[in-house]
Amino acid sequence: MIYRQLFDRLGKGQTVRAGIIGAGDFATAVVTQSAAIRRLDLPIVADVDVDLGRRAFLLAGYGEEEVVVCSSRRAVLQAVETGRRVVVQDAMLLMDVPLDVVIECTGVPEAAARHAEEAIRHGKHVANVTKEMDVLVGPILKHLADRAGLVYSTVDGDQPGLLIGLVQWAWELGLEVIAAGKSLGDVVYDQATNVVTDWDRSFAVDAAGAELLGPIAPGKAPRTVPARTALMQGSPALDAYELVEMAMVANATGLMPEVEGLYAPLLRTPEIPEVFCPVDEGGILHRRGVVDAAYTLRGPHEAGLGGGVWIVVACDNDYSRNTLATKGLIVNSRGSAMLIYRPHHLCGVEAPMTALCAGLLRVPTGASELRPLVDVVARATRDLAAGEKLDCDAKGSDLKASMRAAGPVEAGQPLPIYMAHRVALKVDVPAGTSITADMVVPPAGSRLWALRAEQDKLFFPSVG
Repeated sequence: MIYRQLFDRLGKGQTVRAGIIGAGDFATAVVTQSAAIRRLDLPIVADVDVDLGRRAFLLAGYGEEEVVVCSSRRAVLQAVETGRRVVVQDAMLLMDVPLDVVIECTGVPEAAARHAEEAIRHGKHVANVTKEMDVLVGPILKHLADRAGLVYSTVDGDQPGLLIGLVQWAWELGLEVIAAGKSLGDVVYDQATNVVTDWDRSFAVDAAGAELLGPIAPGKAPRTVPARTALMQGSPALDAYELVEMAMVANATGLMPEVEGLYAPLLRTPEIPEVFCPVDEGGILHRRGVVDAAYTLRGPHEAGLGGGVWIVVACDNDYSRNTLATKGLIVNSRGSAMLIYRPHHLCGVEAPMTALCAGLLRVPTGASELRPLVDVVARATRDLAAGEKLDCDAKGSDLKASMRAAGPVEAGQPLPIYMAHRVALKVDVPAGTSITADMVVPPAGSRLWALRAEQDKLFFPSVG
């Protein structure tokens, strides 16, 4: 890592001043860690619940007397300039504060779009944590930031940002990325008892199941992967946000999903390069350069990959490939694909690196380019009635998400799922039907919808 050298050379002793919008778990970790980062000053937090903002500063070690709640521009500016830690309910108050970076952490796509656009309009870099917004309008926000000489970036600390960085690192080294993905969580298999534990349930497997959970033999991935998936029936289905994260990676890298819902197999870490390689090399892929994901199968005393990201790479040069294979990379049985992985993501503890890179280097830690390549859309899982408001975040949601090639939002075309969030239906929608743009009532005054329309015109010139 050369961050310190770059900051010393190009930052010239500067301190980055950042504000954060949202005070949930991720954001609170940003606040608490920032207190230990000498180049970063984070004087202001916005949240509709000011008690959460106060809590973040108190957890960071500030005293009660150092934290003040403000409700006017004048009070905010006075408090910041006197070194107080400031909490506001209205996020727009951050726009007039002399900040270098705004960190968007609300998780609310409509609010996040408005905050990011306003931050750029006010000359501030944006470090975005709200993935549900990025997948919808990230490309247009990056376009606006680039045009203004500013940074718009996904953050280190979250899986999409870290995976984008890992892919770009591999490409700069001249490695081919066959597949890139994230871990969806650990599934523990105890061979001594033949019991499998995943999330909130445990169940025993018979001899056939135990054999299926054994190491995947060379060439057996195409049969073993679907059989393991069938064995795990009853486990939680992929949530929309998991697909959203991989759509973000696709939009940033050009790596595309091979199937609309991802394969998402259950694999031991060493099995990843055996499975995520082409069929003619013993894997399951029908083309090279894909995004996907995997659940991690492990024993009770084995290290997990539950928070990790990974890439499967290939190298044309025999000498270089031998170096990679003999210096720690896990290689498939054909010797043609190798695994590089990071077994963790540190959320808000490492997200400050994105703020520092934006403020001191004026570069994103995420992608240098964003294009709308993949949308996450949805179909109804039950009959829905006109007037119902859709909830895309609810567990056991009435919507099932899938991925498709991105396209303009227009009548008759599937609507990106988080554009439908908390939006009312105009018509009855039978179970199994895709939600399309003309089925919902567009929210009045929505900046999210307006930005998406601008993005569609920019990247799909036939629109309008």
